Amino acid sequence: MAELRAASPKPASVAVIGAGDFIGAAIARRFAAGGYHVVCGRRNGDKLVPLIEGIVAAGGQATGRALDARDEADVTAFLAEAEATAPLAACIFNVGANVNFPIVDTTERVFRKVWEMACYSGFLAGREAARLMLPRASGSIFFTGATASLRGGAGFAAFASAKAGLRAVAQSMARELGPQGIHVAHLVIDAGVDTAFVRDLRQKRTGRSDFAPDELMDPASIAETYWHLHHQPRDAWTHELDLRPFGERW
Repeated sequence: MAELRAASPKPASVAVIGAGDFIGAAIARRFAAGGYHVVCGRRNGDKLVPLIEGIVAAGGQATGRALDARDEADVTAFLAEAEATAPLAACIFNVGANVNFPIVDTTERVFRKVWEMACYSGFLAGREAARLMLPRASGSIFFTGATASLRGGAGFAAFASAKAGLRAVAQSMARELGPQGIHVAHLVIDAGVDTAFVRDLRQKRTGRSDFAPDELMDPASIAETYWHLHHQPRDAWTHELDLRPFGERW
């Protein structure tokens, strides 16, 4: 896809892998507003055009392209491109892969594909980001988790096992890379994000359509948490953080 960017150079880049329409896009906008050149990747690169155009129109700097996060060579090239644009300050892995199937209907292909998307691709992104950041002994690597990262639910064997695996990857990386100056964090998004899809699901389940303005999670609020994590002082780093609205049961 065509590259769009503001005229003035930025001092560092932030890579968002899984720059979807909600959480990923909000993270990209927040870091661009904070002065970083944001490099966005998602499976369908054409869907990034409105996001990048919006960032540029607001005075920020962003580029993006199609990315298969399960492909080692593509992930390596994507992060190398971000590093070539400006030194990589943060890599945010935000790939979802949330599916629900009864266990007897969970095919080998579904289980393997979900694992590749939600766990294996996180390993690739984290490893390649670490290779770029370690010579500078600085940088942030953040992984988006879910309720399923902590406990499996009926119908979520594939998703929960992948997200739990991603959490373990993040823990291992944090213990290894933290003493070398790399901040690794895992964020548990423990609630529904405010989208038309989630509102429709909840309405079907509860019969309600009168949701309070802050009953569901605003992607911009989630993005603000990533921003604050990235700017934590090294003497008080957070590894794992769970986020949910005030009314969510847990």
